[in-house]
Amino acid sequence: MANEKVLVIEDDSDIRELIKYNLAREGYNVSEEVDGERGLEKARSEPFDLILLDLMLPNVSGLEICKALKRGEPGLAAVPIIMVTAKGEESDIVIGLELGADDYIVKPFSPRVLLARIRAVLRRKQASPSAAIDQIIKIDKLEIHEGKREVRIDRKPVELTFTEYQIIHFLASRPGWVFTRYQIVDAVKGADYPVTDRSVDVQIVGLRKKLGPYGKYIETIRGVGYRFSEQGESSES
Repeated sequence: MANEKVLVIEDDSDIRELIKYNLAREGYNVSEEVDGERGLEKARSEPFDLILLDLMLPNVSGLEICKALKRGEPGLAAVPIIMVTAKGEESDIVIGLELGADDYIVKPFSPRVLLARIRAVLRRKQASPSAAIDQIIKIDKLEIHEGKREVRIDRKPVELTFTEYQIIHFLASRPGWVFTRYQIVDAVKGADYPVTDRSVDVQIVGLRKKLGPYGKYIETIRGVGYRFSEQGESSES
């Protein structure tokens, strides 16, 4: 059975108890908080393997918590976050994912689906090879640092969203390989993640723009998807 530590930040007592009951039954070690401020403090004070985070919280919103942990707390950025929210609008979901959330589930939900999502996210975390932590992909003056989750051009950091970094790292790690949009999404967010062709295209457009002259290394393969140019591989320093 599972023994991972999960922090549940949820102000609805019925939903919180439902989550706690089902996770505890599966062997997870569950902690809970009822408002955003106390939840953020809890996440900072104790090590957790995963955080289940409601978006609509008192004092500090779930989106603010996600941003604080993923972008302002280097030691906590690797902790997976699953958003549990009644807000099913695409814009809210996209904001959360761009802040670094690993997945989301919309209320009302099936406990079995929630458990499946948790297991999938934890599997992806465990599957990340520790040997790659110091890997640096170099193409001329472009550097992609896995451990720091950082992209630099001529030693200057490039401000990328969480998803943009995931995409450039995934493609650049496999130069010359062609991937469909859905393969890219599966690699970045996990299998069966809901997405449209257009959303991937928008991410690529934004990424190319931020990479400047290095954006040309991300090639469009008409009717298929994208690849990172093998020319980039040959010019690797």
